[in-house]
Amino acid sequence: MERSFIMIKPDGVQRGLSGEIIKRLEQKGFTIVAMKMMEVSRELAEKHYDVHRDKSFFNNLVEFITSAPVIAMVWEGEGVVAAARKLIGATDPLNAEPGTIRGDYGISIGRNLIHASDAVETAQREIALWFEDSELISWETALQNWIYE
Repeated sequence: MERSFIMIKPDGVQRGLSGEIIKRLEQKGFTIVAMKMMEVSRELAEKHYDVHRDKSFFNNLVEFITSAPVIAMVWEGEGVVAAARKLIGATDPLNAEPGTIRGDYGISIGRNLIHASDAVETAQREIALWFEDSELISWETALQNWIYE
């Protein structure tokens, strides 16, 4: 099964949308294999956003993600990386389709509620960055046969 790193950002936590976001991913049929609420250190934030280090918005990203608690998660399921990004919607909430998380709850690109890995390789790097192997739980939901052929 494929895995993806998904994080509810400080604005999603502060606005009380964590349950709704988790609900949507669960209802899709994906399985949580790790989850923790945490305050993000500057060091972790800089590693996570390293791909953006040379961009003008890098410092704003780091400041924002360290400003309040986040919920870091690993989700598992067939095609979870691509499917989760569809559920989440476009990076800019004003361009996100209604029915997506960002389309329904977001307005500003700088406060877009949630992060999800954009590729399987990215997911592997992000999961290793945010979680120890011992924190990942392998389990099979009783609904597995009703979700997958």
